[in-house]
Amino acid sequence: MALDSQSVSLTFPDGNSRTFDAGVTPAQVASDISTSLAKKAISATVDGKHWDLQWPIETDAQIAIHTMKDEAQANELIRHDLAHIMARAVQEIWPDTKVTIGPVIENGWYYDFDRAEPFTPEDLGKIEKKMKEIINKRDAVTTEVWDRQRAIDFYAANNEPYKVELIEAIPGDEPLRMYWHGDWQDLCRGPHLQHTGQVPGDAFKLMSIAGAYWRGDSDRAMLQRIYGVAFTGKEKLKAYLHMLEEAAKRDHRKLGREMDLFHMQEEAPGQIFWHPNGWTVYTQLQDYMRRQQRKGGYVEVNTPQVVDRKLWEASGHWDKYQENMFIVEVDEEHAREKAINALKPMNCPCHVQIFNQGLKSYRDLPLRMAEFGSCNRYEPSGALHGIMRVRGFTQDDGHIFCTEDQIESETAEFIRFLSEIYKDLGFENFSVKFSDRPEKRSGSDEVWDKAEAALLSAIRAAGIEPELNPGEGAFYGPKLEFVLTDAIGRDWQCGTHQVDFVLPERLDATYIGADGGKHRPVMLHRATLGSFERFIGILIEEHAGKLPFWLAPRQVVVASITSEADAYVAEVVEALRAAGVRAEADIRNEKINYKVREHSVGKVPIILAVGHREVDERTVSVRRLGEKQTQVQPLESVTKELGQAATPPDLL
Repeated sequence: MALDSQSVSLTFPDGNSRTFDAGVTPAQVASDISTSLAKKAISATVDGKHWDLQWPIETDAQIAIHTMKDEAQANELIRHDLAHIMARAVQEIWPDTKVTIGPVIENGWYYDFDRAEPFTPEDLGKIEKKMKEIINKRDAVTTEVWDRQRAIDFYAANNEPYKVELIEAIPGDEPLRMYWHGDWQDLCRGPHLQHTGQVPGDAFKLMSIAGAYWRGDSDRAMLQRIYGVAFTGKEKLKAYLHMLEEAAKRDHRKLGREMDLFHMQEEAPGQIFWHPNGWTVYTQLQDYMRRQQRKGGYVEVNTPQVVDRKLWEASGHWDKYQENMFIVEVDEEHAREKAINALKPMNCPCHVQIFNQGLKSYRDLPLRMAEFGSCNRYEPSGALHGIMRVRGFTQDDGHIFCTEDQIESETAEFIRFLSEIYKDLGFENFSVKFSDRPEKRSGSDEVWDKAEAALLSAIRAAGIEPELNPGEGAFYGPKLEFVLTDAIGRDWQCGTHQVDFVLPERLDATYIGADGGKHRPVMLHRATLGSFERFIGILIEEHAGKLPFWLAPRQVVVASITSEADAYVAEVVEALRAAGVRAEADIRNEKINYKVREHSVGKVPIILAVGHREVDERTVSVRRLGEKQTQVQPLESVTKELGQAATPPDLL
């Protein structure tokens, strides 16, 4: 390129730098590198910001040019362009419709519309067809920066009041970028692709319609929101839609009904009614965790459900977490004012109270304290989701009181402990995220520096390089989040491990050191499963209801083929129960195929059919869930096999 007195130095990912005229666009940079790159380029990253190919670069910068092979950037652009293309399609079909906003979200986008008539599912097909027509036109995408008044006048003249309101809410020093996709225009920060034809026309789908208040305010207009999903290719779309189908089949709410595990009702929002089958799963899992914690050197405690606000104020929760707490006011006898209490949203301050009873020595550390603590947190009704997100739950909570020198070894031990449990429960692999200080927090920067450095050092010493998750730590300390990936590729954050220098200070926890003086312990907050409720929901969906045999609530049904076999059915059930198997009889006057279908829907792992032949030969006909073939086996061998399968993995 020709150079003048005003130039910029651009540094590429390989470390090489080149000089260009100030105001050069990424499109021009790509063209200068090669004709091939110019054709493939879709956007750039300039000093860490995603940059439109049309935007000028005025200062020295780091730059990377992106093509469709760069999945993250390509998906963002495709989904953002499709939001605009969908809005254009809607206004071309229904010109009186007013547009609002259309952001990119995970796997796709949505756009909110103000339209007198409601959209129907059939309308989605019309919109998709029109969108493909727009894509095929390959209309140019162009951008300009306008001053505030010009933009307001433009939208007022075009009867788009929502756009006027958006502009008025934008800070005065922020440039207003206007984008055109052909003749259709929208206010947008960008970036975007260079023409509509760059969007893969066979890799998107409109999914659903929902209501949404303008600006999330229930006093404002109710808009219509259309959701879409999109990917860089049709195979990825196909895989995603298949995953959604699988997720629907695995939905723990649906399977919970079919397996008769639990129910929820409006009189107790966010609370679970556990049925006998579901409570069997719950207690089996809890018993397993209790044994593992005992083996791991934990002492189990139990703390109150309702605690005076004074403790929550002292711990910092009243200031930082009050909006999520259920407050209880009580007229105490002889008291002038009502006592204000709260249902505990977590167990940590209560565990410190136990630690503070009596003198503790450095010889007592580390002290590993565990509780199956019942907690209550206010979650907005719209956020509640089956047993995955509730208001009342029980954590497999634990707190390790230790010295600073023990942080690394205790973190490594917890990772070993957690890994063994996840493996027993069918999760061989997990990833780890490191979350550092949030904006709303307790403790000085010096204390946070020390806590973050200690936790990072500990996780790296354990041979794990975590993914960074900035600003998502607890208000009292940084944390590790352990993320499981299920059978259909979804991630679930379950276990946590946090380093806390703040709470021991606030609640005056001390131990006597080797020097005879008082010292503050470090408090490691940790949970392995998280909440039992949520983890059971994850297990149900991971296994599509076909829980591991030792966890299955109904392990075996012994079904009679003829009433003459009823006595033998009872004998088989008794033998299985003696071997530790949860077995039940089905001697109803129904055909065996009916019984098999019914118990298969209920996800019973083993159905043993018994007729004349089985009675005579002292055998059973074994049918395993998901298999069409049956096997005739001697009762004795089946009893031994199933007894072993029913044994929890830690007891084998």
